[in-house]
Amino acid sequence: MKLLIDSFEAHRDVENAKLMEKYMKNNFPFLGIKTPKRRELIKRVFKETELLKEEFQPDLVRELWALPEREYHYAALDYVSGSMKKLDNGHMSLFEELITDKSWWDTIDTIAPHAVAAIASRFPEVIESKIDGWAEADHIWLRRSAILFQLKLKEKTDEERLYRYIVHNQDEKEFFIQKGIGWALREYSKTNPDSVRDFIQRSNLSRLSVREGSKYI
Repeated sequence: MKLLIDSFEAHRDVENAKLMEKYMKNNFPFLGIKTPKRRELIKRVFKETELLKEEFQPDLVRELWALPEREYHYAALDYVSGSMKKLDNGHMSLFEELITDKSWWDTIDTIAPHAVAAIASRFPEVIESKIDGWAEADHIWLRRSAILFQLKLKEKTDEERLYRYIVHNQDEKEFFIQKGIGWALREYSKTNPDSVRDFIQRSNLSRLSVREGSKYI
């Protein structure tokens, strides 16, 4: 942890930080480390500490998440990405924490179709016990996560569940829900365009969701 913080702090760039904060609507402070450099630094830390050879450490993720600058949250997700095979159903509570804390599209869109999807593929019981509830939650980022967790599944997509989640959320005025619906449909249309076309025609989706979901059909 200290090695990572020291490494990141040594590359703090105030001017970059201002631009990055503006791009992210000033929701979070930034150190000003651009993605290629951040990945280079975190890769070096992983190599020097051999952290990825150890058991997955949820508390390390939480410690990084508790820091204010957004790069530390990205580093936590880089660590998760390198630990995907170690994730199990007991870690769903961790990802629910991350989805609902310091929430924005940049972290949610990494967590849902990667970490959550990986756990759900190996432990499908979490779909009914956890993700079904997310689709109807008050928290918009839980709902977006439910809609997007099958984003990369292609022919393995549970079509009925995807459409059910979307129908439940189709009247939502929140931009990120409408956009998420469109994104999910657009990706699934690459696998089953006829089904998505039919679903869009018989549903009462927002214009944004229809526009996004129809791009490839």
